[in-house]
Amino acid sequence: MSRRSLLRALGAGAAGATLAGCGVPAAFVEPGDRAGHDSSATDHTLHFANWPLYIDTDDDNESKRPTLEAFSKRTGISVTYTEEINDNDEFFGKISPALMNHQQTGRDLIVISDWMAARFVRLGWVQEMDRAKQPNVATYLDPQLRSPAFDEGRRHSVPWQSGITGIAYNRKKLGREIRSTGDLWADDLRGRVTLLSGLDESFALLMQGNGVDITRWTADDFHEICEQTEKRVRSKHIRRFTGNDYIKDLATGDVLACQAYSGDVIQLRADNPDIEFVVPEEGAELWAESLMIPNLARHKRNAERLIDHYYDPEVAAELAAWVNYVCPVPAARDVLASSKDEETAALAEDPLIFPDDAMRERLAIARDITSDERMDFAKKWNGIVGL
Repeated sequence: MSRRSLLRALGAGAAGATLAGCGVPAAFVEPGDRAGHDSSATDHTLHFANWPLYIDTDDDNESKRPTLEAFSKRTGISVTYTEEINDNDEFFGKISPALMNHQQTGRDLIVISDWMAARFVRLGWVQEMDRAKQPNVATYLDPQLRSPAFDEGRRHSVPWQSGITGIAYNRKKLGREIRSTGDLWADDLRGRVTLLSGLDESFALLMQGNGVDITRWTADDFHEICEQTEKRVRSKHIRRFTGNDYIKDLATGDVLACQAYSGDVIQLRADNPDIEFVVPEEGAELWAESLMIPNLARHKRNAERLIDHYYDPEVAAELAAWVNYVCPVPAARDVLASSKDEETAALAEDPLIFPDDAMRERLAIARDITSDERMDFAKKWNGIVGL
């Protein structure tokens, strides 16, 4: 099972949409009120909240996490690691009462998707990191991920892992190639196509299919894809909208082509080499799930050290070999390539883990949906999807 198969973010949770959309004055935290007393110098601990199945584990003992244990051994910092994030909106609702009321969350480090990270940055709920104390991040962070629109210069966030939203299809059963998003709408795929149900997960690729620059898309671009999608739902061309259950549909052959995540397809191909993943000619979305330090975290310096640990190319390579998403540390490629294990070395040549230059030219990070747009856009999209 892929870690991302647990991601069922719908992009418009009641708590998150209401709070961010209405701009509740008490929600925003001024810069001077974000830092708490940092006990890192005397308290060598750290609480790290992450998604399930999103870190390397020992082959013989799944409770052991080699890269995390190596950090503790090297630094003396004991890490409490919890797999408590199953959905962006659910986690937002879990910790937002503390953050909006200027209270500690009990967590020093969290990992959330960039569209949700944008909300945290806008609300002033996360602290700026000290890059002078993170030399690996400063040196090795993928240039293409360095400055998303929601967090210029990545001052408040650092990618944990990255990925691509593109198209997966069964080439053998379809009997032809898919090269563009427009190919999904061919007659021979009527009723055999699925799209992702989540607004934040789905809209960018559909806009790119229309030739839109997703770094600066407009409301008109959004309404255009909604009209197109509604027509395809009415004509029954789109079979249904999914979370990550598209994996089962594609594996069984019930669906021949679908919107998909790159990391899932790497695992699907291991069982079925006929499954292909495509970055369409018009482009695909590059996204990340990022590490952030919540306000009033008691161990900010320890958290910064852990982040930098994962940007050591040797450590990044070990993590990439396990999770199989786009590695945010390109230098890890050479580490994997030098492995004596053939299977591990082969990962260095996989463009879904280390995109080549040709693929990178077709990847873009979408601008996030603003708080003013979110409620209306989510209502319209969810009406089409049937949520």
